[in-house]
Amino acid sequence: MRVALSAPLALLMIVSPVRAQEAPPADPLSKSPDASATPTVFDGDYLTVGAGAAYGPAYEGSDSYVPFPVIGLQGSLGGLTISPRPAGLALDVVRDLPGSKVSFAFGPVARARFDRNQQIHDPIVYALGRRGIAIEAGANAGISIGRLTNPYDSLSIGVDVRWDVADVHKGTVVQPTVSYLTPLSRAFAAVLSLTAEHVDGNYAHYYFDVTPSGSAATGLPVYSAHNGWKSAGLSLLTFYDLDHNLANGGFALVGGVSYSRMLGNVARSPIISVRGAKAQWLMGAGVAYTF
Repeated sequence: MRVALSAPLALLMIVSPVRAQEAPPADPLSKSPDASATPTVFDGDYLTVGAGAAYGPAYEGSDSYVPFPVIGLQGSLGGLTISPRPAGLALDVVRDLPGSKVSFAFGPVARARFDRNQQIHDPIVYALGRRGIAIEAGANAGISIGRLTNPYDSLSIGVDVRWDVADVHKGTVVQPTVSYLTPLSRAFAAVLSLTAEHVDGNYAHYYFDVTPSGSAATGLPVYSAHNGWKSAGLSLLTFYDLDHNLANGGFALVGGVSYSRMLGNVARSPIISVRGAKAQWLMGAGVAYTF
C-alpha cells in the first residue's frame, strides 16, 4: 500500500490558499488587485498537515486503478518554506520582502518513486519484474506573481531538477509546473496546475524497456525507450474552510482531480500501448489543518 502524495496532485492536502494576504471578503473577486492587505496566519511561522485518500493508476501507465492513503506537509519556519512533492518535500531558502507582489523560490527538493514496486495487478507486467524504490534529489527554482486580478490570487512558474541518488533508475527528471491559485469566496479557493516530466535515457530504459528476456517471459515485443517528454497533465484542486475563513487557519476540506497523458516513445512502450493506458486519471479528497 502506498502512503504518498501522487503527482500531479502533490498539493492536494495542503496548499495554503491565501498565504500572506488578508481574509477575503464575501466576494473576493470584487476587490481590485491593489487593495490593501492585512496580516494572516500565513504571514509568520505556520504548519499545515493533511491526510486523505486517493484513487489512481497502480503505477505509471497502468490501466488498473487502486485506492491509497495520502499525507502531506507544508509550512514556513524561521523563514524556511516547506512545500509538498509526491512522496517528498521541497525547501525554499529565499527570503522575500513581506507583501511583495513578486517572490522567488530556490532550494533543495527530494522525493521517493514507487512505480512498479507494489500493486502490480497485471500479471504480464509483473513478469517483467518489480522495480526498486528510487530516491530523487536535486533543486527547485521558481517565481510567483501575486495580485493579478484580485488581492489574493497568484500565478506560479517553477521547475524541479532531480537525480536518482539511490542508484535505482540512475536517471534525471526535469519537471516544470505552472499553477494559478485564487479564492472564489471567503471560504472557497481553487488551484489549476499544468505540469510535465522530461526524463533521460536511463529512466526510460529502466521503467519502459522490454528486454529480449522480458519478451520471452511475457510475449511482449522487444522495445527500447529513450529520453524525451514522458508525460504532461492538468489538475484542479479545491479548498473549503470549515469556519468560512481561509486566512485564519484551522480545518479545511480539500479535493481534486487530475488528468495526465503519457507521451512520445514512452507511451509507445508495450507496457503502456499493449498492457496499459496513455490516459491517467487521479482523484482524491481529505482534510487539512493549519496551526
